[in-house]
Amino acid sequence: MTNSKRYLAHVRRNDDGSFAIHDLEDHLRAVGDLAGEFASSFGHAEWGQLAGLWHDLGKYSSAFQNYIAHGSGLDPEAHIEGGKGRVNHSSAGALHAVEKLGGKGRLLAYLIAGHHAGLPDWHSDEHAISSLSQRLEDMQHLQAISSVTIPVDVLHSAITPATKPLGGEEGFALWLRMLFSCLVDGDFLDTEKFMDGNKAQPRGSFSSIEQLLERFDERMRKFTAEAKPTPVNRVRAEVLRQCRERAFDKPGLFSLTVPTGGGKTLSGLAFALMHAVHHQKRRIIYVIPYTSIIEQTAGIFRDIFGENVVEHHSNLDPEKESAKSRLATENWDASIIVTTNVQFFESLFAARTASCRKLHNIVNSVVVLDEAQLLNPEFLQPILDTINLLVRHYGVTFVLSTATQPALNSREGFGWTFRGLDGVREIMADPDVLYRDLTRVKVEMPLDFHARRVWEEIAAELILQESVLTVVNTRRDCRELHRLMPEGTIHLSAAMCGEHRSQVIADIRERLEKKFPTQVVSTQLVEAGVDIDFPVVYRALSGLDSIAQAAGRCNREGVLALGKVVVFVPPKDSPPGTLRRAEQTTVSLLSGSTSDPMARKLFTRYFEHFYLKADSLDKQGINDLLTTDARELKIQFRTAAEKFQLIDDIESQAILVWYGESQKLIRKLKKDGPERWLMRKLQRYSVNLPRRVVDKLIQSGEVDEIWPGIFAQAVSTLYDDKVGVTLGNELNAEQLIG
Repeated sequence: MTNSKRYLAHVRRNDDGSFAIHDLEDHLRAVGDLAGEFASSFGHAEWGQLAGLWHDLGKYSSAFQNYIAHGSGLDPEAHIEGGKGRVNHSSAGALHAVEKLGGKGRLLAYLIAGHHAGLPDWHSDEHAISSLSQRLEDMQHLQAISSVTIPVDVLHSAITPATKPLGGEEGFALWLRMLFSCLVDGDFLDTEKFMDGNKAQPRGSFSSIEQLLERFDERMRKFTAEAKPTPVNRVRAEVLRQCRERAFDKPGLFSLTVPTGGGKTLSGLAFALMHAVHHQKRRIIYVIPYTSIIEQTAGIFRDIFGENVVEHHSNLDPEKESAKSRLATENWDASIIVTTNVQFFESLFAARTASCRKLHNIVNSVVVLDEAQLLNPEFLQPILDTINLLVRHYGVTFVLSTATQPALNSREGFGWTFRGLDGVREIMADPDVLYRDLTRVKVEMPLDFHARRVWEEIAAELILQESVLTVVNTRRDCRELHRLMPEGTIHLSAAMCGEHRSQVIADIRERLEKKFPTQVVSTQLVEAGVDIDFPVVYRALSGLDSIAQAAGRCNREGVLALGKVVVFVPPKDSPPGTLRRAEQTTVSLLSGSTSDPMARKLFTRYFEHFYLKADSLDKQGINDLLTTDARELKIQFRTAAEKFQLIDDIESQAILVWYGESQKLIRKLKKDGPERWLMRKLQRYSVNLPRRVVDKLIQSGEVDEIWPGIFAQAVSTLYDDKVGVTLGNELNAEQLIG
């Protein structure tokens, strides 16, 4: 070593060839300060500070010091023990925490041991060497720093965590993930500041919530002055007024129940902004179910707030990112975040450092759950438990925004208990009045729910309509019906890549605005938030909430006295699972009924029955994996994260398709390999298919593996510019939903 008394945390090589050293003691103190500051937002600064002070104690070992000196080029002659490879520098701090603090130290050990590899399981059959229980038995890592002179106030800090974990036994796991977020974000930020100070400069330079509210109010004054005095716009103005008034209410759980087309998006944003200003919330997080509609909402927000809106989802075009917004996606250090259900909830149950890093910035925020009825029922119980913990202990206000509120209140029956969201306050004074005033359609239900209709019969009816939207349940159904329709009928489904769908939706809007005849056959992806307006809508039998969402695409602006919505029974059942259960719930609820199928009271009954029919509201046993008692402290973080997948990546595989400029991008990928900007751009040109289907396409030569784990279209016949991926009948699987 060039200086044996100076311990290295990181080494940077300057442009002139000289070396800059990040002193280990400085790094430990800085990370301790940052992690403590972040954890103070939920009252646990001392836990964060200790985790930061001890997270890199293992770097004091001679093995690590030689490793970093040799690897950085600072001392090429430094001896690397054991040959080559990384040196375990996270176990020493974990062991030290347990030795010093006993049970409290074990809590810190999860954080410290996982600050690079991710939060570990307590025990693991498959990864025993990486389980925390195994690592805490390997004392050699603590012995490796026992002879080193470490500052006394670092190694034997006077800080003693006195605050108790938040949320009791059920809240241990979330509390530890929040602390983990504080530690890893502090570690990232301090390391980034040393390694690349220019990168760190743009962080945090967003407008304040107060400034954003001023911009919003200015835009709404202009919008109100220009709006035509139609009945629909009068209702929207009333919705906005009530949202503004209720923004001063005490933080907690709210519902915003407004019929489709009633202005939920901007009115909900008004509530969130004013509530955040009045109660000093730090940011607004707008959570949307599908990437297919997130661009629309983010576009509305960006038009008002400019680059203060940070999008974080898989389909984001990197050309729309600035350096500042790209950095903000790492830790959500921005005033307004627009993201997806998958990104938001999978992060809350994640174990990986990159996914957990943002969690502490959810604290003391306003979260709007758009289309809240689309929360995945197979994970509903752990999701609702986490929402309750965030509200009770982390200062988060949630707004459940939808036209069809799910039945999420607690209830129990013989042998079962549903822990729901209690104390939810409705923002609208009288939603029933809104539904009455915004009645713009007549919904015709089948006279016989068991009388199936063939596609030829449906097509014959649709052909008679000048402009009509037809929504079906699967890609197969969409393709079959579209095949029977006249030339020029528009197809819309998830068999088309994101870029293709966006262009088609824009084309549909333009045609409708110009009053051109427009016939569209689509899967349900068109229902949640896609702002289009047809005089007639046909909907294949499905869940009652889906029927209501489809009806929201009919006579949306109230131009007609009443739009027409026809519900029909398709030729075949929906695939087994959520879709079929929703369809069966609708049939059992409405069979023999003559009441209005869109009556608001029906939706509560529908969701109660729908959840009861579910095999489990915690299908993967997430709560059992994450619940521990105060003595054992045995938590399966990694296993829970692997099982909490709102989209089943195990059963599906993305392929890159030929559309627009994608072939040029695919060629670059083949030549140069994956780069972050390139892969983000290619997301716009991907389609998810069942893995068994992809395997057959590989065998037939229609798909190639162009890079390890990355698959792409190989023949021109696989993708059609009108309907997307084309599959032979033998591959046209029923489970191709969406």
